[in-house]
Amino acid sequence: MKIAFASGKGGTGKTTVAVNVAYILQQCGADVQLLDCDVEEPNAHLFLQPRMDRSIPATVKRPEAAEDRCTGCGVCADYCEFNAITVFKSTVIIFPELCHGCGVCAWFCPERIITETDRPIGVIEGGMAKGIRFLQGRLNIGEVIAPPMIRQVKEQAQAAAVTLIDCPPGNSCPLIEAVRDTDLVILVSEPTPFGLYDLSLTVASLKELGLPAGVVVNRCDIGNDELYLFCRQENIPILAEIPHDRRIAESYSRGGLISEELPEYRELFASLWENVLALVMEKGGQPPTARRGTAS
Repeated sequence: MKIAFASGKGGTGKTTVAVNVAYILQQCGADVQLLDCDVEEPNAHLFLQPRMDRSIPATVKRPEAAEDRCTGCGVCADYCEFNAITVFKSTVIIFPELCHGCGVCAWFCPERIITETDRPIGVIEGGMAKGIRFLQGRLNIGEVIAPPMIRQVKEQAQAAAVTLIDCPPGNSCPLIEAVRDTDLVILVSEPTPFGLYDLSLTVASLKELGLPAGVVVNRCDIGNDELYLFCRQENIPILAEIPHDRRIAESYSRGGLISEELPEYRELFASLWENVLALVMEKGGQPPTARRGTAS
């Protein structure tokens, strides 16, 4: 079972919820892995402190053209959906920052003058963290295209009873790639106008993808009821509510795990997971094995 943790904007507590759910599941004896797919700014490792034992480069295909054989037909540019290639007479200009490495230009070139080479865009690191299998991607500074890196992080994941995916914030292509093929998306939001607005955008995106979602309300006692009204109107269940607790902020600032440092919150995250299981089964999914236990 694959569960994604997403948010319309940064700073809602998405990573906090993801790492604590992973910890609780491991304490209950579940086979769990966590993928940090926020490749532009991964930070789950700060809380889990994994021992990295493997590192592999992430690459994308970069087209190269043999201009001495180019006829200037422009077919490659016509088929490129990302405007990463253009042709002026017999000169082929390639913009690597825009290229997604899809290979369409090489495939459709009638003269077969375009070849592809691997261009490094970052690194994928893996290891163990508190009994949790951990994997993260780190995009190179200056890279502007995250989806290929996210795709490769997911491809490197091992089979597990439960796979948790910490998604990048926002509602653009990186989020879509991260939540693709998941069973449920947990949206972490806060009851503020800004939080509600970005939540509504993410909900609209997930509807287009046909993915079920539930909401975790972080700092549930600082705002108003508009977020709850929106969830009722959209028939989105509230999976958990986390209060505005100074001790949580202090634990977070130290890089600590709430469930480890504040035992009274273990039941909250355990109940959150039970609600996730119920929602997945309601949507027609199958629960993972070895999920029961005690987190105390």
